[in-house]
Amino acid sequence: MLFNSYTFIAFFIVMLILHNMPFPWKVKKVNLLLASYIFYAAWNPPFILLLWLSTVVDYFVGRALYTQQNKHKRNLLLVLSLIGNLGMLCFFKYGGFLLENFVALTNAVGINFHPAKPNIILPAGISFYTFTTLCYTIDMYKRKSKPVKSMLDFALFVTFFPHLVAGPIVRPPQLVPQFETPRKATQLQMLQGLFLISMGLFMKVVLADSMLSSSADSVFGFSGPLQTIDAWLGVLAFSGQIFFDFAGYSICAIGAAMCLGFVLPQNFRYPYAAIGFSDFWRRWHITLSAWLRDYLYIPLGGNRKGEFRTYVNLMITMLLGGLWHGANWTFVVWGALHGSYLCIERLFRPKKALTDVVPVLELVPAVKPIPVVTTSASFVPAFFRTKTTQNFFVALLTFFLVNVTWVFFRSPNFTTAWRLLTSMFTRVSNGTPVLPTIDMIKVSVVVVLMVATHWFMRNTTVLEVAQKTKWWIVGIVWTAMLLLLILSQASSSSFIYFQF
Repeated sequence: MLFNSYTFIAFFIVMLILHNMPFPWKVKKVNLLLASYIFYAAWNPPFILLLWLSTVVDYFVGRALYTQQNKHKRNLLLVLSLIGNLGMLCFFKYGGFLLENFVALTNAVGINFHPAKPNIILPAGISFYTFTTLCYTIDMYKRKSKPVKSMLDFALFVTFFPHLVAGPIVRPPQLVPQFETPRKATQLQMLQGLFLISMGLFMKVVLADSMLSSSADSVFGFSGPLQTIDAWLGVLAFSGQIFFDFAGYSICAIGAAMCLGFVLPQNFRYPYAAIGFSDFWRRWHITLSAWLRDYLYIPLGGNRKGEFRTYVNLMITMLLGGLWHGANWTFVVWGALHGSYLCIERLFRPKKALTDVVPVLELVPAVKPIPVVTTSASFVPAFFRTKTTQNFFVALLTFFLVNVTWVFFRSPNFTTAWRLLTSMFTRVSNGTPVLPTIDMIKVSVVVVLMVATHWFMRNTTVLEVAQKTKWWIVGIVWTAMLLLLILSQASSSSFIYFQF
């Protein structure tokens, strides 16, 4: 079931009514659990069995991991959970990819092997709920928190419909305690939740789908050389599309949970205002980057085993993070680029500032200059010498480099990626213009406004701004979003991250 569908609107209205009825709390939780299964079954009912399997196995394995004292048995239980979860993920998501590469390898060494192509359907959201249940069993193994007391609470934690299909990726301490006591949205929470849902749908339907997706599809789908301006605008269109699409989903999820009285973690914090790539990953898909940090990067050793191992750990984490997004080598290259950016940032950053949010390529030496008394003016205007201005230009550099990575993320193969990069960075004499003037204007306006908004909002949130704004201004903005949403609904499609 899609957030941007009339079916979801009807579904959500029924859920709000049932959740605000005078039922016992346990009955309301059962309603939420059944509703979450219906929400998922609307896509493909048989795959509910995978949800049940993952839920039941990890609930009992998690309890056993916490109570078991025998070290070897605990290790065996953890391996059982890892094989169950990652094995299921590997089969459905990477089965075809692994077979394809195995066939290519055997043919390369002279073995003529051509098996039947597998017809594997990828369950929606399997990457997300697999990570959700995995963090529970790993936390139980490390005894970071206590086991969930109730199977009902654990099942609801795994399948709670706002976050089930495309995040945010939640952890037990963030959500399970909220199921233990009765929850009901206050009037303010209801208004804020409905506002967030409206804004998330506006970002998805109006901005991502109506304004940007056609330009991105035209550029990435074209099979010949492109004019440089068309190539860049197509990549910028996708840069805006994926942000508005994915952040829009996360905002809808947070808003839907808020309307029911629950709080989900923030997943985006204006990432295109990031000052460097460490800052970018503190702002883009926050729950995934935190998961990779806590359950992959730190267990590998983090930055505790020397500089060389730190760079290796960064690269491994980002390579696997890229592969998590999709079964294609282009995603691995996307992760490799981000890993390389992080390594370069760390290499040139002053050691005392490694944990701070500072410019990624700031090469100023950490030695204080000798004071010199002079009355001559600097050749650099004072405006450009301010920290804010310097950070803004570093943010633009970061955004530029992020757009290069999106070429590999969006391209179906390396041929398309190379053709686009060639069109972007070289003068192509026979390049074809594929974007109409109106599309070029739309992309330019939307992307410029997006980057400007990210910069001015980088240290605040929409709800904080809304609370400080006069009610009638918020009302006008809200009404405008709803009107544009209604007018644009017919052109909408499913969310990009559903495929991951």
